[in-house]
Amino acid sequence: MTHIIAGGLQQQEQVQDVIDELKRMAFSESAITSFYLNPPGQHDLLPLGGDREESPGAKESGTGSAIGIAGGGVVGAVVGLAGVPVLGFLGPALGAAVGSHVGSLIGSVAEMKEKGEAESGGENKFEQRQSGMMVGVNVIDAGEEQIAIRVLRSFGANHIERSEGKIVNGDWPGFNPIAIPKLIDAIE
Repeated sequence: MTHIIAGGLQQQEQVQDVIDELKRMAFSESAITSFYLNPPGQHDLLPLGGDREESPGAKESGTGSAIGIAGGGVVGAVVGLAGVPVLGFLGPALGAAVGSHVGSLIGSVAEMKEKGEAESGGENKFEQRQSGMMVGVNVIDAGEEQIAIRVLRSFGANHIERSEGKIVNGDWPGFNPIAIPKLIDAIE
């Protein structure tokens, strides 16, 4: 099976320049593809829309939500005590309810962010493809691979990746937009 070298570009003009240069370097037009990649979450891979059955990281929100409910409820009840002269004992109850709700939202988001940073070593590592134009080309050996990488880099491509598959008549039938790409810089 051939490999595909692909890279992301931001402007249509860059895409055409890369395609022209690849053809000039003797790559067949039918072995080159270009397309727009939607932002993560907007690929409509599921019948009801979206990309995944379950949001990554959402399983971690429960712990943070519970902590937020407890903390927010206490703070809300204390703040609600100020409303006792006007609302009576409904003030602390209402304050606790609002505080719990706001606390649960803040706690769940904070826990998901904290868990995500811990898993990535505290860095914002690139795991998904960014939206924008992509150009891909079939390569059959290391020499062609290096030429394709050099062409993509020379025209400003970012996140250049190596993938298994084959481009057929300008189409990349096995392309999976949510698969984690094997970035060239990360491989070499």
